[in-house]
Amino acid sequence: MKQIYVQAQADHIASLAKAAPLSALEELVWNALDADAHEVRIDLLSNSLGAVEAVRVSDDGTGIDVLKADSTFGSLGGSWKRFGEQTPAKRRLHGRHGRGRFKAFALGSHVEWRTTVRIAGELVSYTLGADISNPGVFELESVPKPGPGTGTEVFISNASANCDSLLDAGQSVRSLAAKFALYLKSYPDVRIFFNGLPVTPVVVQKRRAGYTLAIANGAEARLEIIEWKCKFVGAGKLVWAGPDGFGLREHSPGVRSGGQPYTAYLVSPRFPALAAENALVMEELNPEVRMYLDAAKKALKAHFLAEIDDAIVAFKREWKQRLKSFSTAEKQALLDLVKKSLKSSTREEPAAEVVGEK
Repeated sequence: MKQIYVQAQADHIASLAKAAPLSALEELVWNALDADAHEVRIDLLSNSLGAVEAVRVSDDGTGIDVLKADSTFGSLGGSWKRFGEQTPAKRRLHGRHGRGRFKAFALGSHVEWRTTVRIAGELVSYTLGADISNPGVFELESVPKPGPGTGTEVFISNASANCDSLLDAGQSVRSLAAKFALYLKSYPDVRIFFNGLPVTPVVVQKRRAGYTLAIANGAEARLEIIEWKCKFVGAGKLVWAGPDGFGLREHSPGVRSGGQPYTAYLVSPRFPALAAENALVMEELNPEVRMYLDAAKKALKAHFLAEIDDAIVAFKREWKQRLKSFSTAEKQALLDLVKKSLKSSTREEPAAEVVGEK
């Protein structure tokens, strides 16, 4: 057995482990996708009382190279991903700072990576484990009999109480679908499952619309709006994204949607550079970011106003059809009811204060 020591303070590692359970899952899925996985499965293991006792995230990616384990796990901020823009399969990389693996501790106190990788044409398997009681030390151990193919399983035991929030499968699937919507569109051969349910925007979306935005500085951006069938935590956000579907920052645009849950994705090849400059964090204080934001807000408002107009037209059409079947007496009764309602609401309104000129 070999021990790998992380070159970072324990309290800093512990702070990274305080992420929300869903955020921790997202990081583990991104790690799998960065390893060129085509299928990622998230499974919750519950006890007899129905509470989550363990979480498993498995993939069919390339695995974790045992020869790079020291650099992969031994240095916080030392991820191998920082040296490249793409995976070996030419997908765009998500993680770069080597922090995602520590978020696994937000799901439970003990984490074990069980991975199989191909080295010099041969399959090699090993486990790498760590405990929150000593998060700066990872124990690496080889497995005599390798697995049937490459891939990694992250097994988190002694699950935290917060993991029970993931038991609402519908809510979890919608939230994950919103996070990975653009990536799944960019790479249609990738599949993600949560407790056996497919994580795909198509299943939980109500409507999708796209707009090309002309920015004041002559640039262009794409606004993708997905309206969801049900409300969920995190809806109503504007997500700044690169062209390959990576969410770089979320923003609350402050646009009324008439109660319709949605996620809007503002996409441009310019955004990764702005994110690297920390310009997206400045939001409206940065002139260039403000131009993109103003254009997105304008398009969002127009989108939902058009939907309201469509709803009014549909309402009028429906009632016009209904009234055709009403008798003269029924029509008169309905008219009297409307008049009575209008008079009642008028009487309840306080008198307006009139200020005259002297």
